[in-house]
Amino acid sequence: MDELQIWQLVLYGVLVLLVVVVMLGLAFVLGERRIPGRAARQPYEAGMLPIHTAHIRVPVQFYLIAMLFVIFDLEAVFIFAWAIAVREAGWLGFWAMTIFMGILFVALAYEWRVGALDWGPRFDRIRARMDNSQREINKRV
Repeated sequence: MDELQIWQLVLYGVLVLLVVVVMLGLAFVLGERRIPGRAARQPYEAGMLPIHTAHIRVPVQFYLIAMLFVIFDLEAVFIFAWAIAVREAGWLGFWAMTIFMGILFVALAYEWRVGALDWGPRFDRIRARMDNSQREINKRV
């Protein structure tokens, strides 16, 4: 990059910051000032009065499912890219994708095996019964 391009980039950055500061300043100066009442501070749910607090505890399994979704959704990007360039990739690309899919299948089987995809009271009871039956089998042996 020559010196002219660098100055153009710096000027662009300064102008962007200036526009942001001006917009925020105008909103602060010209904006409506009012203190929200009690009703405005409450969460709104389809016109119904709230009966509990808005802060609820979310089970950790939701976050686990979200992480698994992100991990396994990212594979779709690679598969789509491979599908577009499958002819150019040739047999090497085919075998690389086969190995990639195999690793993903093994990871999914592992997640299933350790019970990361099973959660809730129903699965806890089933798992407890399985653990009890396994203990009985171990006692007999």
